[in-house]
Amino acid sequence: MELDPRIAGYSTSDKSSFAYTSARDRWPSILRGAIADISVSSATLKDPEASAEAGAIIEQFQELEAEIKSDGKLMPLWDDGSPDIADYNDELAQRDPTWLNVFWLFGECYLYRRINTFFSRSSKWKGYDVFARQKKSTCQSSKTAIVELANRYKVIVNNPSPKHSELEAFRFKEMCEICLWGNATDLSLLTSLTYEDIQKLQGSAARKAQEKNILVNDIPAAYDVLNEVRRERGTGGRVDLVLDNSGFELYVDLLLAGFLLSSGLASKVILHPKSMPWFVSDVVPADLTDLLLALSEPESFFEEQNSKNFRNTEQVLTESEKTELKTLGTHWNAFQKSGKLILQEDPFWTTAGSYWRLPHKAPGLFEELKKSDLVIFKGDLNYRKLTGDVKWDATTSYSKAIGPLGLGSGVRTLALRTCKADVVVGLAENQDEQVQREHGSDLDTKARTWAWTGKWAVASFNDGKAA
Repeated sequence: MELDPRIAGYSTSDKSSFAYTSARDRWPSILRGAIADISVSSATLKDPEASAEAGAIIEQFQELEAEIKSDGKLMPLWDDGSPDIADYNDELAQRDPTWLNVFWLFGECYLYRRINTFFSRSSKWKGYDVFARQKKSTCQSSKTAIVELANRYKVIVNNPSPKHSELEAFRFKEMCEICLWGNATDLSLLTSLTYEDIQKLQGSAARKAQEKNILVNDIPAAYDVLNEVRRERGTGGRVDLVLDNSGFELYVDLLLAGFLLSSGLASKVILHPKSMPWFVSDVVPADLTDLLLALSEPESFFEEQNSKNFRNTEQVLTESEKTELKTLGTHWNAFQKSGKLILQEDPFWTTAGSYWRLPHKAPGLFEELKKSDLVIFKGDLNYRKLTGDVKWDATTSYSKAIGPLGLGSGVRTLALRTCKADVVVGLAENQDEQVQREHGSDLDTKARTWAWTGKWAVASFNDGKAA
């Protein structure tokens, strides 16, 4: 706590913050969804011990939901043998919060860490991802955009642009913006997406319409540094991707990674997933394996969704689409096997605090990120953690708001974030108020409601390696 910004954070007791709505509406809904998932998974079990454990886990979810609704105290986490439990409980003792009066970032991280203990302390359910079914279903519903982007990727890779050219810079920007808007399908926020909803959020027409809603767009600056690294060394540098959501968003992240490697803007891309199921849809290592398997067998992957949609003919893959998706999976698998695309876990990503703590709490990881030529942080949670999830004035510079990862840190960062929480920095004078008016909200209210919707985005760059 002592390492975090000395500015008030967003609390679940603040009616003008999205934290208030999140604690009262989203969290109970997520818990009920988890109970439904376990009920489905346990319905056909023949192992009495596994069935009994399923019942006990459901009871723990029900107790947790009751605690939240009654504004109970956050209880110390049960020790599941992981070293992070002590840190959670130490911070919990310092804060002494209740569910409806807790620093939002801490309370939300605590929620998912506590959920994990339900499974990690069990015998038969250890390692179970209670969100996997939902992640898979949403990915299956993204078929139209997945195919469209596979076609676009093929065109780009098969027709490489000249190095250091305007065309290459444009394609880099395009790929980054695809990644930026891919975050729109965050399952912790959009827990009842229909197939039609997803199609509206994805695809080239939607991205083009949303381009004007990127309030800060520093993507060209990120291209310039990667281009300069390649020019100086004669080969591409290292790019790290701190991942956010699985499914469709992981798919577009791999499109960016593949483009960087194919174009020579990078010679190595390191992907950073979470080490446990997190914030419903965040990437765990198994999600990458599952996605590559889905691309190797696209007909069976999408046919399963078709059966749920009563064989919607628009969902059926053509032979050419099957071939393109299989080719794409083979392409990415080859990058993995060659050591150019690497998955690297670290327990720091599921700790409760902001990234202001990174140099002190995870010095080894901090030194690793310094070796990277560009660290791309994906999504809303990573942005909240970068900025400490506190009440910065919207005109505060991104470099200042990310503290120890800012100027002179040795870490070069690009945050690609679709806005779904209150904190936002790097805006021009009066830009916050202008967007609030466009959103149709009362300027007199303290609520920055436009930033809750996912309609606007920021792509913020800081060169921590600059002299």
